[in-house]
Amino acid sequence: MIRLRDLRLTIPAASGPVNILLGIDLDVAAGQTISVLGASGSGKTSLLMLIAGLERATGGTIEVAGQNIAALDEDARARFRLATLGIVFQAFHLIPSMTALENVAVPLELAGRRDAHDIAAEALRRVELGHRLGHRPAQLSGGEQQRVALARAFAPTPRLLLADEPTGNLDLETGQTVMDLLFALCRTHGTTLLLISHDPVLAARCDRIVTLRNGVIAS
Repeated sequence: MIRLRDLRLTIPAASGPVNILLGIDLDVAAGQTISVLGASGSGKTSLLMLIAGLERATGGTIEVAGQNIAALDEDARARFRLATLGIVFQAFHLIPSMTALENVAVPLELAGRRDAHDIAAEALRRVELGHRLGHRPAQLSGGEQQRVALARAFAPTPRLLLADEPTGNLDLETGQTVMDLLFALCRTHGTTLLLISHDPVLAARCDRIVTLRNGVIAS
C-alpha cells in the first residue's frame, strides 16, 4: 500500500535550510496497521503529509496504492486523495455551519455520489452518532466531533487511513473510545492504517511500530 524510498524533506528558513526527513525507506502492506512514534520535531507529521500528497518531497519516491505521488499535479493529487485516502487529524476540521450529516457527506458529494447523505447517515450510525445527524459541531462534545471526523474519513471506504494524533485533544476515556472505533472500522473495511502517535501504549495496538528520530527511522 505504501512504498517509500530515500524520502527526503528540506524546508527553507531564515537561518538556512532545515532538514526534516533525511532518507526514509518504508514498506506498508495492504491491510496492515502501523504506528509511527517519535518525539516532537522528529518528522512524524511531515511524513504523513508527504504520503497524503499535501506536501512535496525534496527527494526520493512515494508510491501509495501503486501510484507515484510525485508524478501528480495538485489537482490529480486531490482526486487521488478523494478516491484512496481517509485522513483524521488531532483537530477535528469540521465545517462549523454544517450538520454532522452534511460534514460526512462532503467528500462523497465531491466524488459525485448521489446517495451521499444515505451513506453519511450509515457512517454516523456506525460510530454511534445516528441520533446526532442534525447537530452542528458546536453542539457536539470533543469526542463526538472526532467520531464525526472518523465517519467522514471512512464513509468513502478508503484503502488507506492516515491518522495524526487523533486522540490528542481528547481525555483518556474518550480517546480510548475513539481508538476502539477506529481499529474496529479498519478491521471491518480491511483498511490500511498509518497512525502517528507519541503514545507507546496506543502504538502497541498496531501490527507494527516504526520510531522516527531526527528525520530517520531509528527502529
